[in-house]
Amino acid sequence: MTDNRHSIDSGLREKVIEHLFVGDILRCLWRQGVRDMEVLRAEVDRTGYDLVMEADGVMRHIQLKASFHGAKTARVGLHTDLSRKPSGCAIWIWFDPLSMRLGPYLWFGGEPGQPLPSLGDRVGRHTRGDSTGRKAERQNIRIIARGQFVSLTTMDDVVRALFGYAVGNSE
Repeated sequence: MTDNRHSIDSGLREKVIEHLFVGDILRCLWRQGVRDMEVLRAEVDRTGYDLVMEADGVMRHIQLKASFHGAKTARVGLHTDLSRKPSGCAIWIWFDPLSMRLGPYLWFGGEPGQPLPSLGDRVGRHTRGDSTGRKAERQNIRIIARGQFVSLTTMDDVVRALFGYAVGNSE
């Protein structure tokens, strides 16, 4: 990237990506004929999920992660409480930093109705050190490598992973 807009405005960028993502999922469900759908947002980001989405009785607690194309990010941290949620999952969204076009997506989750796969035992650390430079462990965070995620090309693939719907042609 040639500028630092994405780091300066990372909170805004995160919300834009979330809104685009939710809109694309709702569009896919609509095209499939699904009208029984809900989207709930966490007021407080404390237990590992950003959204709760439900379609035809399949509920997903979803943690969103985002990286721009070209980022060197090789791993993300997931909160251990996400594994206690029904059908918890994480979706790592890759996006174009100029157009904000979403995709591809990386998926970490089970089949609809199944729990989150094991998060393993690699404990996360704070990104900033204390006064001595020591980065304390974050006992509720587990590090998940990019290779543990399954690659999904289209939003239709994401909807299929989330809810089991076979959606028609994607854009």
